[in-house]
Amino acid sequence: MFGNIHEECGVFGIFEPKTANPAESAYMGLLALQHRGQESCGITVCDDGVFRHKRADGLVSEVFTRSELDKLGQGNMAVGHVRYSTTGGHEHNNIQPLVIRHMKGNMALVHNGNLVNAAELRGSFEKAGAIFHGTSDTEAIAYSIVKKRLRCSSTEEAVEKAMPFIKGAYSCILMTATKLIAFRDKKGFRPLCYGKTEDGAVVVASESCALDSVGARFERDIEPGEIVVIGDDGINSIKTNCRDKKHICIFEYIYFARPDSFIEGVSVAQARLNAGRILAQTSPVDADIVVGVPDSGLDAALGYSLESGIPYATGFVKNRYVGRSFIQPTQSMRENAVRIKLNAMRQVVAGKRVIMIDDSIVRGTTSARIIKLMRDAGAKEVHMRISSPPFTHNCYFGTDIDDEEKLIANKYASVKDIGEAIGADSLEYLPVSRLKDLLGDVKMGYCKGCFTGSYPEDVSGAGKKNKFDEKIHK
Repeated sequence: MFGNIHEECGVFGIFEPKTANPAESAYMGLLALQHRGQESCGITVCDDGVFRHKRADGLVSEVFTRSELDKLGQGNMAVGHVRYSTTGGHEHNNIQPLVIRHMKGNMALVHNGNLVNAAELRGSFEKAGAIFHGTSDTEAIAYSIVKKRLRCSSTEEAVEKAMPFIKGAYSCILMTATKLIAFRDKKGFRPLCYGKTEDGAVVVASESCALDSVGARFERDIEPGEIVVIGDDGINSIKTNCRDKKHICIFEYIYFARPDSFIEGVSVAQARLNAGRILAQTSPVDADIVVGVPDSGLDAALGYSLESGIPYATGFVKNRYVGRSFIQPTQSMRENAVRIKLNAMRQVVAGKRVIMIDDSIVRGTTSARIIKLMRDAGAKEVHMRISSPPFTHNCYFGTDIDDEEKLIANKYASVKDIGEAIGADSLEYLPVSRLKDLLGDVKMGYCKGCFTGSYPEDVSGAGKKNKFDEKIHK
């Protein structure tokens, strides 16, 4: 899948037992999480209760130059965030970390996920006189905690009391003057883990690959509903809200996460390899080579090859120097965007019957253009295999899936019709019934609502995730 679906964000936090330069660690961690959001980013450093922060539009390497990192200075804690907006839209006040200054002290909050009752929470706070500066649901989380904090003896107690009222997906890191508090929604929709460095620093991140980037040893995933408090007295856990069955988003394994990450004990790369093997079992086709669409289709293509015995080949070259700043001022440039970012290997695919593996099809426009790239390079046949089931429903938990009426799976009566529409010789998807097999021997619940319309959380009060601003201001 190439440029159609986005995750909302990635979070990172570090607590160091002595004064150090946590901004540099946050910078490295955010670079490792850049795939989770390329729209904006930010870092907040705590130096003995004094907060310094930088937030801006752009990639991590664009925003945090050497001079900007130096301005953040030394401290013993930092939190960071990379973002692609789903709820709230694109505006500066939605860039995180969200820094809150109130009578009980400063806080900085970073959040991955989407709330299903954000509009309800916001409305109740606004009626009580609260003023919101942005339109993201992260502010609703912040107000929920601050409200409880006024009557609690500690911030972690306030988080514990607020969590039952916050519905939906949230993997958060909250920094106070003295501690880091990491907490995860009761279903565990989005990943969150922590590790330790050799010099005693504790690191929290959306994915284990970010721990690796700063030399931290993975300790464990934070449990759904758990609150992990990190301070001078060590690491403490609060599990009052750990009552529900785990429902990690299955698309984390199919597309979002980096292949070198482990989530809930499952290798992301292995899950994608399993997806390819399943496709070879359920949707075999006679062909000469198997190719993957970069990047998340590559491991699935290898799995298909290993299971089918059909040779794996590198069918595409991806231009890694075309990022978020790539502009498309004319219609012809917009139409050629895929060709500029991706090119087929003519010497590999010419005259061949090609099995092309991708992770998903959303509206079908990009898939049609990629298939055309294959044919223009001389492919004799193009058989498309998708390592996820068809998208048929909205996601309310942090995945930017298009409106249901725009999803190609809802426009055509059959998979065969979809295949014809995008120009494939044949098309098959991963069966919904086989999603559990992506996880191997690890048995756990997962969310598949975008494929089935059946969600583990009540979404009846939620607006469409990309219509949040309209919902709260209509």
